[in-house]
Amino acid sequence: MNEAPPIIVGAGPAGSAAAILLLSNGIAPILYERQATPGDALCGGFLSWRTLERLQALGLAPGEASGHRVDRLRITAGTREWSGSLPAAAMGLSRRRLDSLLLDRARALGAEVRHAAVRHEEGAFRADDGRALRADSIFLATGKHDMRGLARRPRAAAGQNPFLGLRTRFAPPATMAAELAGTIEMHLFAGGYAGIVLQEDGSANLCLALRKRRLAEAGGDPLRLFDQLAGQPGPLGLRMAALPEQPRVDAIGQVPYGWYAGRGAPGLFRLGDQAGVIPSLAGEGIGIALASAELAVQHWLAVQHWLARGAGGAERFQKAMAARLRPRLALAQAITAAGVSARGGPWLARLAAIPGLSRGVAGWLRID
Repeated sequence: MNEAPPIIVGAGPAGSAAAILLLSNGIAPILYERQATPGDALCGGFLSWRTLERLQALGLAPGEASGHRVDRLRITAGTREWSGSLPAAAMGLSRRRLDSLLLDRARALGAEVRHAAVRHEEGAFRADDGRALRADSIFLATGKHDMRGLARRPRAAAGQNPFLGLRTRFAPPATMAAELAGTIEMHLFAGGYAGIVLQEDGSANLCLALRKRRLAEAGGDPLRLFDQLAGQPGPLGLRMAALPEQPRVDAIGQVPYGWYAGRGAPGLFRLGDQAGVIPSLAGEGIGIALASAELAVQHWLAVQHWLARGAGGAERFQKAMAARLRPRLALAQAITAAGVSARGGPWLARLAAIPGLSRGVAGWLRID
């Protein structure tokens, strides 16, 4: 048993899940989080059926989340459209709601939460007051934001024409809300794609992933891009035309879709997007966060050999997590590359209409 408690950096889904699992096994970690209250992170908003199962295992019943039930998937490319049922019920839920529920669950189990930023400096992890943190194990759950001073994900991982993320949330017109009820939509267009799903409060969560070059064609202005998309024929044009005149837009750049941590470092457990980044088209980002927390804690608790317990399990965990992620990321990358090409999007919409194909692909993209 380690004398120093493990430290978790980041109280998003991955960090809170790791805290819950450690506490459930009698281990009291210290959880560091910069924000005093959970924010509404850009990434997320959709929970797959596999993710809902993991949340229930963490003590959160689906009814407690009060999210928007999602049973169907609609894929569009230009004027072409396909719709079909998901393998099982999923959910639209804001990150603010999800993160709050998980953090409250961790606190209820006795998690110690300290509101401070953490950086890596002079070979040690330090809080923003400069004090070194005494810990043999660090669970890094900082999402797509790399920790200051720690080895960063290589910029080359994002590619020469990297993906950017844009998100806006708005109150949909009544007719649009009725069409979105129980459905998640995926709209493919040249240079990117847009996903739309209702949240627990009835708002529509619109997330776009697009190549940097595509935004540059709109002068680097998200609102001009929205106007361009609103002028296109087909369902996407109708959805974009329903946006308010001056929507608030959140953005994130240089998203390294397809990257994963192939190697680990002693005592450092990379969770969630720090373990691997799946294209948002797959709808499994939160699933990876929870799955990585589960696997990391399993390795931390391993007792087959004293070297495998606690900090010694980090490198084994990272290899095991990479093995789970590799085929899913490769498939999601291939689908995304095809979907954002001018010709590939319509062909994907055609393929989606093949009976059972979309359900099979959707199931394969889930993280075991």
